[in-house]
Amino acid sequence: MSKNIYVTGIGIISAIGKNAEETLMSLRNKKSGIGKLHHIKTRHQQNLSVGEVPQTDEELKELCKAFADVIYTRTSLLGMVAVAEAFKSAAIVDVQEYKTGIVSATSVGGMGIAENFFSRYLDVNDNGDFLKNINTIDCSDSTERIADYLGIKDFLSTISTACSSSANSIMYGARLLQHGIVDRVVVGGTDSLSRFTINGFHSLKILDQQPCKPFDLNRNGLNLGEGAGFLVLETEKSLNGKNVLCKLSGYGNSNDAYHQTASSPDGAGAFLAMENAFRRSGLKAEDISYINAHGTGTEVNDLSEGLALERIFNKKLPPVSSTKSFTGHTLAAAGGIEAVLSILSIQNNIIYPNLNFKNQMPELGFSPAVNLDAYYNVKHVLSNSFGFGGNTSSLIFSKVN
Repeated sequence: MSKNIYVTGIGIISAIGKNAEETLMSLRNKKSGIGKLHHIKTRHQQNLSVGEVPQTDEELKELCKAFADVIYTRTSLLGMVAVAEAFKSAAIVDVQEYKTGIVSATSVGGMGIAENFFSRYLDVNDNGDFLKNINTIDCSDSTERIADYLGIKDFLSTISTACSSSANSIMYGARLLQHGIVDRVVVGGTDSLSRFTINGFHSLKILDQQPCKPFDLNRNGLNLGEGAGFLVLETEKSLNGKNVLCKLSGYGNSNDAYHQTASSPDGAGAFLAMENAFRRSGLKAEDISYINAHGTGTEVNDLSEGLALERIFNKKLPPVSSTKSFTGHTLAAAGGIEAVLSILSIQNNIIYPNLNFKNQMPELGFSPAVNLDAYYNVKHVLSNSFGFGGNTSSLIFSKVN
């Protein structure tokens, strides 16, 4: 049953670029996408720093040449842009050539549309739009729209495990390939900003009004973001000599079941997820070249993850940084976006800087990378994604010799 899982295509859109090329350029130039909110009207608008994709919904429709007669949520459109790029990157022309599946992740779903129609529900004379649009709120709607857009019919599934969703979709896709259920699979996630999300995180009092400062002593919360990141995973069966970007060499998941929203103080769940990923990959901690940390910038998360990292690496860490200082926390899309960034790190031998870091956390013995380290020999990248409810997931991507 054991098979090598290869990444043959990547696609991404976020606050720092509408494709992989633009994203890499922003990373090289230390250009953060964190700024003020423009596309959503809310009373918190002036006090928010977010990683908003600059394109409007209409511009996204044009970008991906969406079908004119279909209702698309912003979540779906972001996913369509990223998956179209991933397909092109993987040189997929005929989707029916091999049994192809999609496992897409989201937490917001179509809330961005649905929340605009709730007030009309009780008005019997004006609830037509509500009934027409309410179905888009379902998380599976975005998966179905992306699948229809690309002609994927063999296998569809949607995962929603909060901020670990995309990482779990990648793990699930790998298992589908291992068991021969599909020949290739598109995996990742998409999420868009909405008033529902903004107000929910505002009520938790974990939003930083300034650009976030992951792993900094004076960190004050996260910046919400939006976007999508997808990979095409394949085995030798469908490669046919095509270019391979890297291997998915390890993955692991656990749940510490400590709290509905907070990580366990000692990072027990995070440690177990990383331990499982190492066990599956056959690699040791000292083999990792770079850690793309979950690193939200909240007081609890960064300490919990930091302690888990020191434990698994025996306090001898390779360079570590959080790219959420560039993109914001894109929730269910985070694992997919950061998987793409991890692969770009391997391809370009680059370690990304942890923007806005100034002061060492006294509880930890390491500090994140702050300078862009180019031409570092990046062989293996560990990417962490930790969600509400203690659902923790870790992925390891490896260079193909």
